[in-house]
Amino acid sequence: MDARRRPAATAAAPADAQPRPRPAAAVAAAEAADAELVLRPPNLRVVAAAMVAFLAPFSYLAFVHYPLDAALRRSILICGAMSLGGFFVVLRLIPVAARYLLRRGMWGKDINKRGLPMGEIRVPEALGIVVGIVYLIIAILFQHFNFAADSMWLVEYNAALASVCFMVLLGFIDDVLDVPWRVKLLLPTIAALPLLMAYAGGTSISIPKPLTSYVGVAVLELGSLYKLFMLLLAVFCTNSINIHAGLNGLEVGQTVIISAAVLIHNVMRIGSSTDIEAQQAHAFSIYLVLPFLTTSLALLAFNWYPSSVFVGDTYTYFAGMALAVVGILGHFSETLLLFFLPEVLNFLCSVPQLFKFVPCPRHRLPRFDPHTGLLTGTKDGNLVNIFLRIFGRCTERTLCIRLLIFQALSCLFCFWLRYMITGWYK
Repeated sequence: MDARRRPAATAAAPADAQPRPRPAAAVAAAEAADAELVLRPPNLRVVAAAMVAFLAPFSYLAFVHYPLDAALRRSILICGAMSLGGFFVVLRLIPVAARYLLRRGMWGKDINKRGLPMGEIRVPEALGIVVGIVYLIIAILFQHFNFAADSMWLVEYNAALASVCFMVLLGFIDDVLDVPWRVKLLLPTIAALPLLMAYAGGTSISIPKPLTSYVGVAVLELGSLYKLFMLLLAVFCTNSINIHAGLNGLEVGQTVIISAAVLIHNVMRIGSSTDIEAQQAHAFSIYLVLPFLTTSLALLAFNWYPSSVFVGDTYTYFAGMALAVVGILGHFSETLLLFFLPEVLNFLCSVPQLFKFVPCPRHRLPRFDPHTGLLTGTKDGNLVNIFLRIFGRCTERTLCIRLLIFQALSCLFCFWLRYMITGWYK
């Protein structure tokens, strides 16, 4: 077989060779993209308020209220410091990435501002790629400070990161190729494979006490069915965030609230449990969700109304998978589904359109009136339009705040429900 010879790239370049200039068309396109980039300063006031509201209760519980182990507190401090560094890195990288994405034609126009000057601005898309990359780097580097080479958690930790990395990649592919919904359902299935293959935890569930006499056992072994449940949970979390969207700040806002609730739940379970393995599982969950929360807050600074960047399917898929692996490996999938109550309701209301029982438009968004600046609900079956039909017309910012308040109230309801049924339910 003849050996293939690479073209002149293997030949030595002359010593006095000059770098080949960029084509004039490419230079002009880059300059045009830079001129069109309208990136407002990050809304740090909203982010600072969210950071205080969510991290202050967690810090109080972890370092004041509960007598946690000194080694655990040290690990949380290290993870927190690295996560805070990730927050500033994302703040710095988003403007850089936005410029490159705009040059490559990855932009969109805000449909909810159509008819206004803001609706004609080219907004860079898929900025979730920045958050995903920074998050993975932080989570990988954190292993050096917390896990020994023979740690039993190390395999599952890296499997979780592999699944998240897969989901970031596949989400970015979706943003580039705009794959159909049938394929969107398949993407989380592929991304969850590393986690499913590496999972070595228990596959049994505790039967609720009121149902024990009917089932006949207190603990039911599910075997492979438990891994099927894990897969379905990953698919649901990923797609539920993706379809509960369409407003500036809604996708990131809901995941920030859920991740804050997960943080608080983890530290409460560590403080109230005497089971060492359960404590380790919840600590494991903290290490994964804390950098996710801070990096998402940095993205929220640019995505809050009026948004300077769009997060894209890259972020929604990444966020759903990150929360799914946190709930699965932390062994609180039931509680996680309660935190996802608005997303569950949104999915149930969306079923007729998603499965084509009734016509489904490409964008199930409300109608925008450029004269009043108000949104009007349509007949589409999602929470965005349902809230508008129930509470009346309002601005996009007001609607997003209402939906995020509903998300926060749902998380508070979950905490209340767990408190009320503790000792009776399980």
